[in-house]
Amino acid sequence: MTQYKEIDIQKVKTISILDRKSKLDIKDLAKPVSAGKSFRAFWDSLPSVLESRNLDKLVQEIVKAIRHEKPVLMMMGAHVIKVGLSPIVVDFINNHYFRGIAMNGAGAIHDVELAYFGKTSEDVGETIRNGKFGMARETAEILNGTIRDARQNDLGFGEALGKRIVSDKPVHYPSSILGQAYQQGIPVTVHVAVGTDIVHQHSSADGSAIGEASLRDFRIWTHLISQINGGGVVLLFGSTVLLPEVFLKALTVARNIHGDIKDFTTASFDMIRHYRPEENLIKRPVQEGGQGYTLVGHHEIMMPLLFAAIKEKLAG
Repeated sequence: MTQYKEIDIQKVKTISILDRKSKLDIKDLAKPVSAGKSFRAFWDSLPSVLESRNLDKLVQEIVKAIRHEKPVLMMMGAHVIKVGLSPIVVDFINNHYFRGIAMNGAGAIHDVELAYFGKTSEDVGETIRNGKFGMARETAEILNGTIRDARQNDLGFGEALGKRIVSDKPVHYPSSILGQAYQQGIPVTVHVAVGTDIVHQHSSADGSAIGEASLRDFRIWTHLISQINGGGVVLLFGSTVLLPEVFLKALTVARNIHGDIKDFTTASFDMIRHYRPEENLIKRPVQEGGQGYTLVGHHEIMMPLLFAAIKEKLAG
C-alpha cells in the first residue's frame, strides 16, 4: 500500500463548455475560395483569429483615418524599394491616401537610381571585395549635388530630391516615390545617419549640407506627427533602428509643444520582430490611448496585401 497521499480527484468541480469562454468560434474559421473569385472574397475567407484578425483591424483603422481626413503616415526602409514596391507606394501617393512619408538615406538612393537609370541594388558581396561597392559616380553626383543646393535654397532633403526629379523628368520618374510625392505636394522626409550611405564615400559629400537638410526634414516630420492625435495612423515598413528612433523623438517634440497626442494607431511590418519598433512604435507611444500592431512577413507580400485590402474597403 502506498504511503503517499493523493489528491481526491472526485472533488474536482466541472463547468459547462456552454459557459466557458473560447478563443475560436465556428464563425471564425477560414473559408475555402474557389478559383477565379475576387480579392474581396479572398479577404473575407481569412480566419478571424490572431494576426489575420489584427490585419483586418488595422485595415479598418486606416480606412477610417482616410475617410475622416486623419493623417496616414508611412515610414519605410530602403528594402521596400529594393523588392520592387515603389509603384504600389506611388499609387497611394497619387490617391492622396498618405499625408507624408519618411525614409532613410538608402531609400532616397534607391529611389533616385530607379528614376534615373531604371535599376538599383548592387551585389554588395561581389563589389565589397574589390573596393567598388557604392562607387557609382552618377548616383553620388545627383544626391550630393542636390543636397548642396538644398542648403542654399533652404529645402529639406526629400523636398530637394523630389523637386530635382520632377524638374529633370528622367525616363523612369513616374515610379519615383520622391518625385511623385513632390508633384502631389506630399512631404517625403529623408533621415540620414552620416556614414551609412554609399554617397558619403565620395569626395562630393558635404557633411554640413547633409546634416542641415536632414535636420530640416526631422522638423517637417515632427509637424506631421503633431497631427495624428485622435485617429491618425503611422505605418513602419522595414527600418528597425533609425526610423523608430526618429518617430519617438518627433512624438516627444510634438507632445512637448502641443500637449496630448494620443488615440492613434501604429503598425510595424517586418520579417521578424525587433526591439526598437516594438518599444518605440508599438508600445510606448500608445500607452495613453491607441493601438499598436506588429505583423510579421516579407514586404513583397505584406505590403501588396495590405494596400489592396485598404483599396477594397474604401471602394465599399
